[in-house]
Formats: sequence, C-alpha cells, structure tokens
Amino acid sequence: MQIIKSDTNIDFLGKQKIGFAFSLILIIVSIGSLIIHKGPNYGIDFIGGTLVQVKFSQHVAINDVRNGLADLGLKDTSVQDFGQVEDNEYLIRTSSSETMESNLAELISAGIKKSTGIVPEIRRVEMVGPQVGEDLKNKALLAIFYSLLFITIYISGRFELKWMLSGVTAGALMTAVYFLSVFNVSMTFLIAAALVITLALYWTLKLQYAMGAIVALIHDVFITVGIFSLLNLDFSLPIIAALLTIIGYSLNDTIIVFDRIRENVKGAESKEALPQLFNKSINETLSRTILTSMTTLIVLFALFFLGGEIIHNFAFAMIIGVVIGTYSSIFVASPVVLAAHYKK
Repeated sequence: MQIIKSDTNIDFLGKQKIGFAFSLILIIVSIGSLIIHKGPNYGIDFIGGTLVQVKFSQHVAINDVRNGLADLGLKDTSVQDFGQVEDNEYLIRTSSSETMESNLAELISAGIKKSTGIVPEIRRVEMVGPQVGEDLKNKALLAIFYSLLFITIYISGRFELKWMLSGVTAGALMTAVYFLSVFNVSMTFLIAAALVITLALYWTLKLQYAMGAIVALIHDVFITVGIFSLLNLDFSLPIIAALLTIIGYSLNDTIIVFDRIRENVKGAESKEALPQLFNKSINETLSRTILTSMTTLIVLFALFFLGGEIIHNFAFAMIIGVVIGTYSSIFVASPVVLAAHYKK
C-alpha cells in the first residue's frame, strides 16, 4: 500500500532550519519546566512512599477528604481526582511508608469516614521504601543510557562497519559510568555528562550515522520527559518502559531512512549533491514512515481512551514518542548525518 506517490519531492532539508527551531523551542520549554518543577514529577516508584486509591459511592468534596487525612499524622499527604468526575475516585499520596499496608488502609478509611460520613472503598495500595525508590531511579537512568550506547554500536556496525571503534568507545564510557557511580556521584549528572561526552566522541571519530541516531533519540526522550513535566504527570516505572519502547520505535524508523540514504549517497560525485540525495531518500521512505506511524497511533489512541486510568499515562507517553520519533527521523537525524558528511 502506498499513500505517497513515488515521484513526491518535498524539500525536507530545505526546511531543516524550521525543524531545528521547532525542536529548540520544545527543548527550551522542557528545560524550563524541569527547572521550575525541580525535575519530573516522580511517582512513588522513584521517591518512595505510599499511594492509596479510594472510591466513594457518591460525590465527596476533595477538601473533606483532605480534612479527614489531616489528623492522621501522615507525612506530605496530597489528594487528587482520579478518572472521570462521576467515578468519585481519588488518589492519596503520602511519603510515609513505615506503616503496614493493612493498617494504613484501615487508618485512611477511618479518617475519611470521620470527615465525610461515608466509608470509602480502598481499591489500591502501593508502597515503596525511599531507598528502593532511589535504586529504581538510578537503574532506570542506567537502562536508558546503556540502551542508547548499544544502539549506537549497532548503527555504526550496520552502516559504517566500525564495530570495533564504536564498541571500544561505548565500553570505555560504560566502564567510566560504572566506576563513578560507586563514588555516589549524582546519577542524573553522571548520565548527562556521559551523553555529552558520547556526542563529542562520535562527532570527532566521524561516526556519522551513530551521531544522527543518538541525537534523535536523546531529542525524543528529552522532549517526552519535558512534556510530562510541563503537564505535571506522574513519572513512574511504566513511563520508563514507554521511553525504552519509544527508543526502539524511533530507531526503527530512523534505520529505514538511513538505509535508503546510504544506498543513494554511494554514487555521489560531490558533496554539493548530498542534500538532493538525502531529500530523495526521505521522500522514498515517506509512505512507509507515515503508514507505520498511523497504524501504531490507532492502537495507542485506543489504549489512551479505552484502556483505563492505570495505562493512561503510558499510552500518552507512547503517543508523544511516536509523533516526535517520526518527526525526528526526518528533521533531526537526517540533517545531523548530512552535517557529518560535510565534516568528512
């Protein structure tokens, strides 16, 4: 099936400045939101504490729920609506995690009944210790970092036959990250610094396809995290799973474009012809790119609207990732590879 005509000739690279400006705006907004909110809105998976989901048989004012929790001695308690208004459900979060799960549920139920006169149905109780939460956060960051490195090894070997060079570079970075993490260096700062060094090394070593891929993937992950921060949505383990899935999806689309670029530039007689060849490659793969994105988004929108609140944020992250990943394959990854070709 082909929804884009084979003779389509859209000048994507002629619009790369517009694409870079759009990406820059999204990145600046993401950075600003992360600074204002002091990082993502980590769920209890990462910061520790307890989450309780309660449901009422009739409408209850959220302030009455808060008043019922005020005298229970729980630390940093917050209450928010959950699901649709007619569901009469609330999420209660507290940094307290020492209380046994059964006792905590009974304590909250009794406190809310006292202030509202209604016995709530306890639908869910999740509890994570602060140390476990910190370990999970560090492991999640490492998972994203290592996945990016392993991907660039594959890209370099697949398109440039530089398995050894990229493997040694990635191995050195992984070793440095491991040893520095032993000395209690902030994992967020460590991974950020390692990614910057990775970009500098790939540019210096002229690993052009790996450079384009890793820039696009960092772009996709960062903007997805920034949008979650901007909307103040919970950042939990399922979102990490979504980010890793986004990396895989975006890479798949990028590889399709890269493969066609590599085929078309083999016979290039001069660097002046490269922009036209890159545009030709993107246009030739455009139909497949759009079809893949559309069919994936149909499933994700079904999950988002019909999958329930538990999977809501996961589906939302995936929708953002698929849209941004498709965009970055054309307007981020390809222009970066083109710039690297000019550097050679």
